[in-house]
Amino acid sequence: MQVIDMPEGLFRLRRIVLADAFVPEFDALLACSDALAFLRTVPEKTVRLVVTSPPYNIGKPYEERKDFREYLDWQFEVIKECSRILVDGGSLCWQVGNYIEQGEVFPLDVFFYQLIKLLPEFKLRNRIIWHFEHGLHAQKRFSGRYETILWFTKGDGYVFHLDDVRVPQKYPGKRYYKGPKRGLPSSHPLGKNPGDLWHVLQEDWERLIWDIPNVKANHPEKTIHPAQFPIELVERLVLALSNEGDIVLDPFMGVGTTVIAALLHSRRGIGVDKERVYVEIALQRVQEALQGTLKRRPLGKPKYQPTGREKVAQTPPEWRQSGDGE
Repeated sequence: MQVIDMPEGLFRLRRIVLADAFVPEFDALLACSDALAFLRTVPEKTVRLVVTSPPYNIGKPYEERKDFREYLDWQFEVIKECSRILVDGGSLCWQVGNYIEQGEVFPLDVFFYQLIKLLPEFKLRNRIIWHFEHGLHAQKRFSGRYETILWFTKGDGYVFHLDDVRVPQKYPGKRYYKGPKRGLPSSHPLGKNPGDLWHVLQEDWERLIWDIPNVKANHPEKTIHPAQFPIELVERLVLALSNEGDIVLDPFMGVGTTVIAALLHSRRGIGVDKERVYVEIALQRVQEALQGTLKRRPLGKPKYQPTGREKVAQTPPEWRQSGDGE
């Protein structure tokens, strides 16, 4: 076990622990370990929120592709352990895309819904659609441009801080036109519920807040991990589904995004990954986050909109040759 006490700066004194099993004293606990092996060391009812994006079984460098049924069986064992360590009323957020076999698409959220519902304690609260503009390119089907977050709670009595994640009202001046509240404002003063589609097409003000870019080559958070998700995606879940001081866990942390989101909002974070190089990057990113030097997209920052003057936004000259399309 290694303990790193970060000096006080933007945050109070923070303790980072590297260990292959659960320990009680930490702000950030990073483990280079098999997910199941680590989870079995965590005491029951310890964690408030689990946020993860598991391997999709598509042959990425960090995973060994399995028979699909074997893959689901393994994931079910992980989910059962997550249920055991969640407090009553805790939340499980499973973010997945698609499994593809010989050109056929298997939507993982459908399989995971059926899998998780085998555990009667879990209730689905939302199926959140995360839309992004740059995704899986395809030639024989439409390109993939979204992934899904299944938000389950372990029973009722769960934490849900809607006010912390509201978005601006479209018509803040609306008023009740009849009844005892006639003439009074009908909208919530802190904003509206963002909904479960995290890219609202109708209005720019909503698109800029909830259309969260995925981590590609020019993203400030980009590392060597081939399937990294953005910090701000997890921040919304952390803010809405946990309290300050709660433990947030990611059994497939990659380069530590969930742990960072937890620390930025005064939660405690646990991250597990079997790839040592990713754990080392996660440690570096956690330290940078606590020092205030981590490169990242701030929560709610508008997406870059091309002006049309950029070279890559202009139509190639050879496409504009006389006679094209005739």
